[in-house]
Amino acid sequence: MNHNQQSSDGRHDDDTVLSDFLASLMDYTPTIPDQLVEHYLAKSGFQCPDVRLIRLVAVATQKFIAEVATDALQQCKARQAAVVKDKRDKQQKDKRLILTMEDLSKALREEFVEQLQAISVVSCDIAL
Repeated sequence: MNHNQQSSDGRHDDDTVLSDFLASLMDYTPTIPDQLVEHYLAKSGFQCPDVRLIRLVAVATQKFIAEVATDALQQCKARQAAVVKDKRDKQQKDKRLILTMEDLSKALREEFVEQLQAISVVSCDIAL
């Protein structure tokens, strides 16, 4: 089998996987409602009648929010652990985590930097 034949077989497999994934989105109910995604897409000037694409955007948005929330939680835990060390009070009565805007801001900055790095890598690959 030559390289071109392998490449086309791989592309066919990728196309099949993508088609199956998009078809599965028809049966999936995302956390973010279709109407909300459609509203913000329309607000940005994007109209799409395909529900599968709307749900794909919803899934990507949900993943982004989950990553930011997880990062913010880690920031919160690190900050509160530092406060306990500073106070030298190991018997803290209130062990609740208090998420602050600072925690969220740091998480968003980190996520934004990661997104920019990914975009710049893709841009470099396309330019080559």
